[in-house]
Amino acid sequence: MTESIRIVGGNPLQGVIQIRGAKNAALPLMTAALLTDETLTLTNVPHLTDIQTMAELLEQHGVHINHTAGSYAYELKAQTIINTTASYDLVCKMRASILVLGPLVARCGQARVSLPGGCAIGTRPVDIHLSGLKQLGAQIELSEGYINASAPKGLTGAKITMPLVSVTATENLMMAGTLAKGETHLINAAREPEVVDLANCLIAMGAKITGAGTDTIIIEGVSRLHKATYAVLPDRIETGTYAMAAVITGGDLELTHTSLALIPSIASTLQQAGIIIQETPNGMRVKSSGSSILGVDVMTEPYPGFATDLQAQIMAVMTICRGASMITETIFENRFMHVQELCRMGANITVHHSSALVRGVPYLSGAQVMATDLRASVCLVLAGLAAKGETTISRIYHLDRGYENLEEKFRNCGANIERIAA
Repeated sequence: MTESIRIVGGNPLQGVIQIRGAKNAALPLMTAALLTDETLTLTNVPHLTDIQTMAELLEQHGVHINHTAGSYAYELKAQTIINTTASYDLVCKMRASILVLGPLVARCGQARVSLPGGCAIGTRPVDIHLSGLKQLGAQIELSEGYINASAPKGLTGAKITMPLVSVTATENLMMAGTLAKGETHLINAAREPEVVDLANCLIAMGAKITGAGTDTIIIEGVSRLHKATYAVLPDRIETGTYAMAAVITGGDLELTHTSLALIPSIASTLQQAGIIIQETPNGMRVKSSGSSILGVDVMTEPYPGFATDLQAQIMAVMTICRGASMITETIFENRFMHVQELCRMGANITVHHSSALVRGVPYLSGAQVMATDLRASVCLVLAGLAAKGETTISRIYHLDRGYENLEEKFRNCGANIERIAA
């Protein structure tokens, strides 16, 4: 059964929204369970389809997973790896599946992983992962859509300079380096909070890692890792998304179980646009100043710059700004697919190569639109919440990959939103 979301816009959002654990942190943390034969217990794991997909993938490798329905805790125990192949039928659903590659090669000396899938927002090549593993001593072959990696004598530490900042490559190579012989240096490493979260979890498991959060991470290999219990950090993308929901509807939301420190560039951008953001004991309050949103230029960059995963959402906000906004995407080359759908709702957007000029309009109008990827999906939800009239969004299965109970959270804050059978 296909589903759609129907929204009657125009209601300012008022209330409290609890932020859950970060999907982009939880996924690599789950794959870290492959590095030890003891139990890794993760708490604050969000209820998302991507988490379910990762659980299915890990189970086929032999990971025993204990999770009670409704609980935010997962116990993962990879006592014996029974299968080192990550098959296409699961990997094609989610690009984060590539994160099993480093742990499997490090622990088992071999891995066969399908080239990944996920949102169609750009090429996102795995070359950096493969080059790094080669430098650690793995032999790599690509055949029939699979990555075949082997290191029968184990991995050996190396100095790896990554040509581009890549979060998943940093995470994959950091996990591989924990069990490699000697010292591994990851130069030009990603600095995202999710990378730091993975490093902290690995340290809790017995890894020796320094420099996480900087552009150089040093890993001193150990012979084995052990059990640990670790809480997933709050989702900064969910935090930013709900902050923008308050902005675009002229509302007033308190976001709890999160931190302003997670979204420095997003907070700065919204404040430049005239939005009031206040730190609270358990998160932050985001509210309209009562005047129109000011146009602000945005360029996506690796952390601590403006997150590419919030580019679509800020574009939705800027469609009703006073003046104009130039939004430049530097991370993924195909991440403006939401533009034509926003234009169907009355937005005035002109795309030229990697930049989009957004000229503010007095209001958006409800329309039938189609989601193209995860962040574009929620961008259209934000637009629908602010639009005059009724908006119907199809292909919303993307949403469930990254947002837990999104309609319920918005309804509880006054939105007229429902999920319907299409």
